[in-house]
Amino acid sequence: MNVRTLRWLRDLVEHARAVERLIARGKDAYDADEMLRYAAEDLLIRLGECVSRIDRDEPEFVDANPVLELRRLKDARNVIAHGYDIVDTELLWAILSTNIPEVARRVDHLIAPLG
Repeated sequence: MNVRTLRWLRDLVEHARAVERLIARGKDAYDADEMLRYAAEDLLIRLGECVSRIDRDEPEFVDANPVLELRRLKDARNVIAHGYDIVDTELLWAILSTNIPEVARRVDHLIAPLG
């Protein structure tokens, strides 16, 4: 893993922590607040952008680590960025509340020994 990939993985974990703070506000708050939903979309775009940068710079990393499910993050980013008018807010909540914490845990476990 090169230095830039490590940086983007650290960024991914930081963005995932922001997702955790958003999710901690609860589903009712998310449903009631348009700005929280926009923030959720932005965070998923940022997470996917981290993966896009890794994929451009060190594509073998993404393919060599399928357990991290980074491709799925990049795909979700593309749907939100290019299909903003078809975003399913229920699905977005599910991704953020279920998938992102697991991806972040796996990435953090991978990079923690690197300091």
